[in-house]
Amino acid sequence: MTLLVLGVLLWAAAHLFKRALPDVRAGMGDKGKALVALAIAVSIVLMVIGYRMAEIEDVLWIAPSFAYHVNNLLILIAIFMMSPAPRKGRLLNKMRHPMLTGFALWAAAHLWVNGDMPSVILFGGLLLWALVEMQVINKAEGAWSPSEIGTIAKDGMFFVASILLMGVIGYIHGLIGPNPFGG
Repeated sequence: MTLLVLGVLLWAAAHLFKRALPDVRAGMGDKGKALVALAIAVSIVLMVIGYRMAEIEDVLWIAPSFAYHVNNLLILIAIFMMSPAPRKGRLLNKMRHPMLTGFALWAAAHLWVNGDMPSVILFGGLLLWALVEMQVINKAEGAWSPSEIGTIAKDGMFFVASILLMGVIGYIHGLIGPNPFGG
């Protein structure tokens, strides 16, 4: 599980780098962007390899059968929150961190239905990172005001796109891991 832990830590460090060490990051210029992108890519590889290699020895909880349906609903909401809808629509316009909130919801939903230790490290670690990232951004940037309010039609368009995207993600998820839609 060492690779998994390293992957989660590298993910958090790469994302928090700009806020934790702004002068260092600014001094790196465009090379800093490339370094952060590389660190994020490496962190994803480490998390995937580490999660797939981890042996499930301890199961801390087993989700009830209905949890998987609720999980899928939460994932759909998370995908919608990570879409352009918060900036271009009306429903989520007043949210400061819709993408990070959606990411946190995605992690929490996965954590709820996966009670084994590798899942706790992966999804719990990513959930913790998203919550910390929101607080760090709030502290660094101070006051915030929402963008111009969009239309419900845009929300509807992005919701339909979110349903389609969830179908594609679910299909791929079923090819490389458990089928999120059952069966």
